Amino acid sequence: MKFNQAITLIDQANKKDPNIEEYNGVAYPKEYIYGVRMSERLEVFLPNAPESLRLAARCQHICRWEIPRNAYPMDRVGYLTWRNDLKKLHAKKASEILSSVGYNQDLIDEVQMMLLKKQLKKNELTQAIEDVICLVFLEFYFDNFIGKHKEDKIIDIVQKTWVKMSEKGHDAALALSFSEIGLAMVQKALA
Repeated sequence: MKFNQAITLIDQANKKDPNIEEYNGVAYPKEYIYGVRMSERLEVFLPNAPESLRLAARCQHICRWEIPRNAYPMDRVGYLTWRNDLKKLHAKKASEILSSVGYNQDLIDEVQMMLLKKQLKKNELTQAIEDVICLVFLEFYFDNFIGKHKEDKIIDIVQKTWVKMSEKGHDAALALSFSEIGLAMVQKALA
């Protein structure tokens, strides 16, 4: 089946990530575990998600380490340029893999549209992947973020994250199990 072949190739690419993340005592390549988390969270958020969305979720950070943040100026313009270049990389890598297993161009274009974040708030697939990205951040990466930043930056990021999400995304976020400090930061940001 094309879907399983594509997931295998995406995972193989992401298992090459030299950055390691430990989770429940097991070391994983960072972007591989991120892709798995995206797929798992999508399954909970939208169990009947179309195939294109399921593929886009798994490709969300494909080969992200190939464009390191420190290759750009450490300012807002540098950050935004880096993020834009990453989106293009993810869309290109996804296209190559999906094409190699025989997906048609319409599906590939749909996956690329989601990875490039086109029509956010207007296209339900792009919105769904954005919701899942935000949920994965809040569930798995938020506490680490809290530990590295000052309260005003944390509140700003939560507020910016919230604006990107749909009402369904908000409901799912509020149902997550936050740490005590995480919940306090979310509550302050939404007050």
